[in-house]
Amino acid sequence: MTIKDIARMSGVGVATVSRVLNNHPDVSEETRRKVMAVVAEQGFQPNNNARHLKQQTSASVALIVKGTMNMLFADLVERCQQLLQDAGQDATVYYLDEDANEVAYAVQLCRERKPLGILFLGGDRELFHSGFQDIHIPCVLLTNIAGDLGFDNLSSVTTDDKEAARQAVHFLAKRGHRHIGMLGGNWSCFQIGHSRFLGCVQACEELNLPFDGERQCEPCRYSLPDGYAAAKRLLARCPELTAIFAVSDVTAMGAVRALQDLGKRVPEDISVMGYDGIALADYFVPRLTTIRQDTQQLAEQGVDLLLRSLQRHCAPVHTVVPFQLIPGESVTPPRASAKPT
Repeated sequence: MTIKDIARMSGVGVATVSRVLNNHPDVSEETRRKVMAVVAEQGFQPNNNARHLKQQTSASVALIVKGTMNMLFADLVERCQQLLQDAGQDATVYYLDEDANEVAYAVQLCRERKPLGILFLGGDRELFHSGFQDIHIPCVLLTNIAGDLGFDNLSSVTTDDKEAARQAVHFLAKRGHRHIGMLGGNWSCFQIGHSRFLGCVQACEELNLPFDGERQCEPCRYSLPDGYAAAKRLLARCPELTAIFAVSDVTAMGAVRALQDLGKRVPEDISVMGYDGIALADYFVPRLTTIRQDTQQLAEQGVDLLLRSLQRHCAPVHTVVPFQLIPGESVTPPRASAKPT
């Protein structure tokens, strides 16, 4: 199997496959997904790049970032790089598509570039469960929990996503909202979106709010355009909604634009709440009400766990950092005339 075969099976040029395999940014996400799907399916190893890759094997820590449009991860990357630099460690960042197999990529990375350790920013626990046994260097998973996976070289630092989502729905309900939609994420039981979904369900049960997951939830990727399109689908299916809880701030921002294009005012006609607490949320119009994840603690604890594991063999540690609910301008009580009967 060569990159010519991958190009033929992907329906793209050889040069494009090469750019994808070398993580060049000048490739569309759709093309990148298409090529990486064939690579994963065929178990392709780009040995023709081996000499170049081996030249980069050094005392370097790898940061594998799941998703190219997740602004929370952009903040985490910057913080992690600075902390590693302060500790005298070089770091190399690898960006993957949101739907890519980060564990398979890490296995390949270990073979060819031999990093000292890996920080995973985001990850699918199912992929770790099925493939992480082939990785033998210290690793830390940020923003998802790995305690029950049982690997002695994998620690994790995350937010209590279920409880945060539960508090978000309670916040909306206290402001008079009874018909609440959930937007964004992947509902697979191994994804962080599932934890937020469970928190939403729990809150609705506690508050005796109507909740039909198939009608009131619309999954989508973590991006502005996907949030925009998903919000339109959700509102077309559930016009009675007075509030939307989006599982990321970028999804919420896309939703706000979609609602405005539909002639809806935010928050006068419909409220929108986000999740992550990225810096842009403070400058968005309207300023987003959101759940703020503590990226400083996530980065500090994640890097500290990795450095300790690099210096000496340590038992894995799995910790949860606190979150904050940040009121903004995007949530108000529903208008009396807008309340469904």
